[in-house]
Amino acid sequence: MPTTSPSLGLTLNLDHLRTYALIIETGSFSGAAERLGLSQPAVSLQIRQLEQRLRVRLIERVARRAAPTPAGIDLLEQIRHVDSAVEGVMTAMAAHSANVAGRVTLGTGATACLYLLPHILRSLRVRFPNLSVLVNTGNTADFVKAVEGNTLDMALVTLPVQRRALVATPVLNDEFVAVIPQRETGLPARITPAFLAKRELVLFEPAANTRVIIDQWFAAAGHAPKPVMELGSVEAIKEMVAAGLGCSILPAMAVTGPGQHPGLAVHPLYPKLQRTLALIMRSDKPVNKAMRQVISAIEQRTGN
Repeated sequence: MPTTSPSLGLTLNLDHLRTYALIIETGSFSGAAERLGLSQPAVSLQIRQLEQRLRVRLIERVARRAAPTPAGIDLLEQIRHVDSAVEGVMTAMAAHSANVAGRVTLGTGATACLYLLPHILRSLRVRFPNLSVLVNTGNTADFVKAVEGNTLDMALVTLPVQRRALVATPVLNDEFVAVIPQRETGLPARITPAFLAKRELVLFEPAANTRVIIDQWFAAAGHAPKPVMELGSVEAIKEMVAAGLGCSILPAMAVTGPGQHPGLAVHPLYPKLQRTLALIMRSDKPVNKAMRQVISAIEQRTGN
């Protein structure tokens, strides 16, 4: 008969660990209490019980903020492993359940919607016919507000995103490429900011995080792009370039692979430029079975 591991007797309350991490994240007991919807005394009691269980002091005051002690710093690192293990357990068990149903609201940019999501959504539809994924397209700034306001469950956005109330999980590094009319000849071996700064450009609208990244690429080389058109649609940008109205910089996923536009030539950029796509959610958002399957499908498709 299998014996019980002695470590199983050293049980810890996962809610207490989550509360501790939120106190350190917000810098206060009251901040964690607000996030959790609990009273401050209830949060304080959880930490006292956790410290008694571990027999160490976990929190100290530094410049009026709750900060981790050396033992608390070690605990934070272990909590990350615990969260990962719990996530693995939930994902594994969800795969055995036939009761994945409901609606998940997901925000994403137009490029990811066109070139990344179709395969993911088709796979989810086949596996879970009672699961509905409602997709909204827009820009990162709007999605950050929507996820913070809990009008969206999650969003697939371009980093950086800096919001204390949100958790961002990187899922894909997407390289940018230069897109030039196919009929052009005599191009340099390297497509640089200096070369493109002299050309007519068709770029994303300034509000997009993707455009910010492109502008920073030019600025790092001492140049500023002067677009003749600024569009919100990647397909519209491709058509304008193919018509000979300018060059562009686009995510590689939009212009590589089978069935791409015959009027476009794709060239690597020098220096390289890429963006990081990440899933963002509220840090206090309960993750149900339906949401967990959407997250898992995105991570599997992007190799995470």
